[in-house]
Amino acid sequence: MAVVRPFKALRPAEGKAEKVAVLPYDVMSRKEAKAMAADSPDSFLYVTRSEIGLPDDVDSYDPQVYAKAFETLVQMEEDGVLVQDEKPMFYIYRQIMDGRVQTGLVATFSVDEYLNNKIKKHELTREVKEVDRINHFDACDANTEPVFLAYRQQKKIEQLLNDFIKHNKPAAAFTSEDAISHFFWVISEDYLIREIAETFKQVDALYIADGHHRSASAAKVAEKRREQYPDAGPEAEFNYFLAVLFPDEDLYIMDYNRVVKDLNNLSPAEFLQALKDKFTMQKQSGDLPFRPQAKGHFGMYLDGSWYELTAKPELYQDKNPIDNLDVSVLQQNLLAPVLGIEDPRTDERIDFVGGIRGLQELADRVDAGEAVAFALYPTTMDELLDIADAEMIMPPKSTWFEPKLRSGLFVHKLSD
Repeated sequence: MAVVRPFKALRPAEGKAEKVAVLPYDVMSRKEAKAMAADSPDSFLYVTRSEIGLPDDVDSYDPQVYAKAFETLVQMEEDGVLVQDEKPMFYIYRQIMDGRVQTGLVATFSVDEYLNNKIKKHELTREVKEVDRINHFDACDANTEPVFLAYRQQKKIEQLLNDFIKHNKPAAAFTSEDAISHFFWVISEDYLIREIAETFKQVDALYIADGHHRSASAAKVAEKRREQYPDAGPEAEFNYFLAVLFPDEDLYIMDYNRVVKDLNNLSPAEFLQALKDKFTMQKQSGDLPFRPQAKGHFGMYLDGSWYELTAKPELYQDKNPIDNLDVSVLQQNLLAPVLGIEDPRTDERIDFVGGIRGLQELADRVDAGEAVAFALYPTTMDELLDIADAEMIMPPKSTWFEPKLRSGLFVHKLSD
């Protein structure tokens, strides 16, 4: 069963959602965050990236950064920018991007189910990022951003949410600067709250789509609070974390591409020769980027030209689900043996470019001085769910979900 729990959201006051809502904290640099919030005093970036409100020489992980985040969150509530609901409720969050619709339930979820792997993971976390969000959530006494969860679609749940949307006006609706439409509804009816919670008890497992650091950090904060408040009951708010839960069929994974800074002391001709054992290769005519249209196909930009690489069929035979991922095939048969990228998680010679930035970004970076770039066919939701069910871990940077959840629309207080 999946524990799905209503909560008293701290959320934008009427008419404020568009001004408050921002992209997640980890998809931008400090400089980019500062520029985004420059003319937006109500921007939630002043909470999630609170270092932008401090002098530039203050380290992003300095204790005063987390103190500033809490101070700003409190001030936004005192100023009426954010208002807390008086009773626990569910919320519906719908996003529309390029005509595609994804509709999720905003709720809180059990830390114990996360710890017991009923909420399944597919990525490892980096300690420095985990500690950052631990300090942030702890200082703010709140989950300030939601985790992005998925479940295997069930018709009854879909019907419950769509029927509510059909008969009720959204509490907020706006289109963000990237042309994505956002809507959310408030479910206050007690009977429907109970029915939704009961229906989710029939769901076997939930899956983290995006937000492994946020979920891990929320769990660590909960464990810390359990030590601090041993008499708190199981229903204490800190035993639950904030997330938006989407059916798997709604979700869209984009390509997550690679750029490498050098050819590992090979000339371009030597590098191309080294690929021929594992890949067939076709140079593309013209300047248009090559976008892979099927699994096993890769785009490569080298020395001013695009190539189509096709992995030889034997690279996919009799492999476990991890080894059959395109990101693994590229890593095991090209990045490691040819370019010497043994650990892409730590090697500074490789960088990762989300598909939302487009393939021209790859060519631009190589033309500006990096050595080679690779465009991948996206990992599928079925691959992600199968790997999570097998309790296996994907290679780093295997998935890029779009659209991203906006932060600031829902905050979950941990001690209320």
